[in-house]
Amino acid sequence: MATQPAIITLKKINKIFPLEIGGEQQVLFDISFVVNSGEFVAIMGPSGSGKSTCMNIIGALDSATSGVYELYGKDITTMTPDELATVRNEYIGFVFQNFNLLPKRNILDNVQLPLMYRGMSPDDRIRRAHEMLDLVGLRKFESYLPTQLSGGMKQRVAIARALSGNPKLILADEPTGSLDSKMGNEILKFFKKLNSDMGITIVIITHEFEIAQYAHRVIHIYDGRITYDGPIPKSETVLLKSQKEHKK
Repeated sequence: MATQPAIITLKKINKIFPLEIGGEQQVLFDISFVVNSGEFVAIMGPSGSGKSTCMNIIGALDSATSGVYELYGKDITTMTPDELATVRNEYIGFVFQNFNLLPKRNILDNVQLPLMYRGMSPDDRIRRAHEMLDLVGLRKFESYLPTQLSGGMKQRVAIARALSGNPKLILADEPTGSLDSKMGNEILKFFKKLNSDMGITIVIITHEFEIAQYAHRVIHIYDGRITYDGPIPKSETVLLKSQKEHKK
């Protein structure tokens, strides 16, 4: 079987934040990994481990202090803010814990909003938004406001919005954090279906092993360093052991 092309390549990524009281704090240390096309990867770690900072760099929402980040073979670390905005809009679909929907716009408008920045015609935007709402089973609710929907429905709208630009990569940051366990499982099953049926590469950020198990591979980060990168282990004990060994 031919090797799938790399979508994400991180090479010795470091991130340092200045502190208000003076000095600085390093939160990522020599992070290096590759995510190939069609993978479903969980980036996992406890709160404060650096996983969300890593996601922000992958999503071109933040930049590394040093190291190289390539997306689809393009060096993101050398891009201007305008170029990064184009990358976010054209290459990546984002799904966040708190949905980030516009509360005073109906869900049809929310889904087609990213397409406005591409210069797509109104008719084409609506057609594409309808297709995505059909995909997530919410077409009949297109005139509803986000406040009229359940948490699980809001997250499905967010997924439809993320897919509207036809991205090959979806970044999901704690996407079930605001949902009950039943609805959270439904959302995760939907991600798995997007990956298996449509070949969309998915990177999910989580602190829960139960969520990571929906992926095919886990990258475990602790204290800003990768302690495990491989197939989903049968037990979280493997990850906790790698974390404990890091402490030594």
